[in-house]
Amino acid sequence: MTINVALVVLDTARALDTPVGPDPEGPDPEAMPTLSELAIAGTAYGRAFATAPWTLPSHASLFTGTYPSRHGAHGGHTYLDADHRLLAESFADSGYETIGVTNNTWITEEFGFARGFETFWKGWQYWQSDSDMGRVVRASERTEKLRRMAVDLFDGNPLVNAVNVAYSELFQPTGDDGAARTTDRIDGWLRGRDDDRPFFLFANLIEPHIEYRPPREFAEPFLPADASYEEARSVRQDPRAYDVGEYELTERDCRLLRGLYRGELAYVDRQLGRLRGALRATGEWEDTLFVILGDHGENVGDHGFLGHQYNLSDTLLHVPLVVHGGAFTGGPDTDRLVQLPDLVPTLLDATGVDDPRLREQSQARSFHPGAGVEPREAVFAEYAAPQPSMERLERRFGDLSEHVREYDRSLRAIRTPEYKYVRGSDGHEALYDVRTKPRERRDCLADRPERARRLRERLDAWRDSFEHAAVDPDADVEMTAETERHLESLGYL
Repeated sequence: MTINVALVVLDTARALDTPVGPDPEGPDPEAMPTLSELAIAGTAYGRAFATAPWTLPSHASLFTGTYPSRHGAHGGHTYLDADHRLLAESFADSGYETIGVTNNTWITEEFGFARGFETFWKGWQYWQSDSDMGRVVRASERTEKLRRMAVDLFDGNPLVNAVNVAYSELFQPTGDDGAARTTDRIDGWLRGRDDDRPFFLFANLIEPHIEYRPPREFAEPFLPADASYEEARSVRQDPRAYDVGEYELTERDCRLLRGLYRGELAYVDRQLGRLRGALRATGEWEDTLFVILGDHGENVGDHGFLGHQYNLSDTLLHVPLVVHGGAFTGGPDTDRLVQLPDLVPTLLDATGVDDPRLREQSQARSFHPGAGVEPREAVFAEYAAPQPSMERLERRFGDLSEHVREYDRSLRAIRTPEYKYVRGSDGHEALYDVRTKPRERRDCLADRPERARRLRERLDAWRDSFEHAAVDPDADVEMTAETERHLESLGYL
């Protein structure tokens, strides 16, 4: 039987705030009812980990089955080079209709991610255009909107730009950053589809990404009883300014932001339910492998950070992963270690797609129930270069403290079910017993040097086991001015 694939990324979703992680003290299943139902009917992987803590390298790993230092798309080289085989190309060459919908600027053709997609939509645009008016849409004050409109309207086709702004300003639901429009667009595509081919669908829903601004009715259940939606929305959300110490967050501020963040997750869960309904209504549900995952997590005041840069904490790497359909039944799997690149061979196994080149490229392990592959004993992660760089931080904030300059390093980590070892290019080392709570608060390297030595050797052996991408840091993609403005507004530049 030919099977469809629907691969949905909940951008910036961390396992800690979803009901499918291994922690019995996690959120109530009713916080994300669709994801909870899919986890029970399908398989939820409670120990799933990203290879990197932010969008570009993590999606590149998901699309190629390789680690960041192998595919080379990271803070030191913000482009996925064309010599890598992508999952969408594999399905396209195997006779699938391939469709992608992105709501994150990094995941566009500009950065090398559209290859293999027959149709590729930017979810924030009504008319697809190289000019992105998102900076206008995201401005909160009317005067600022008008000022940005005057600057940006003539960057490309003014009529198309005006329509895209009107579409976002007048028709998108309050608090929606593209998820509802994406669901509407996919629903319309499914209902109007006249194609006998199976399909490979990819969608990125960006709502859990900062700035957190869920609709009121989704946020209020997660806020403290004595807090209002207005108070929560008034808390400053500027991750880079917080990371460099320009302002502080109180414990109450963090609780309010976490409430908004959980509200965003609840909102995208509603859209997952609508996607499931669209697949059922068009008769595709029984023949579709439905995969939901986070590409990375988030620090909401955790470990002294806001956002998802400069560290490899589990709050950034531990992500939800649920697979429903085909052989994936039986509820939670809380023991098996899984990495996002593992989806590449797993999806090939699940669909019967034959792609020797992609399999040879992949560094991953299939976790398909019929693959007979030994489970992982450890997972690995990399943070190849600070993003944004120290130079960009200096341009915005001026002189940086010595504490902030410590972020100017690369990081690698190895994590087993019991321990996590992290090492920086500056010689920094840390060892955490990940079984203890609160997690990753106490560095136990001095107490367990032998354990650290063994993990250090395993990390070195892994690093030396494959060829690293030869990337020229001066050969980055030349972003359009609008793309730079969009990424800057998301805290990346």
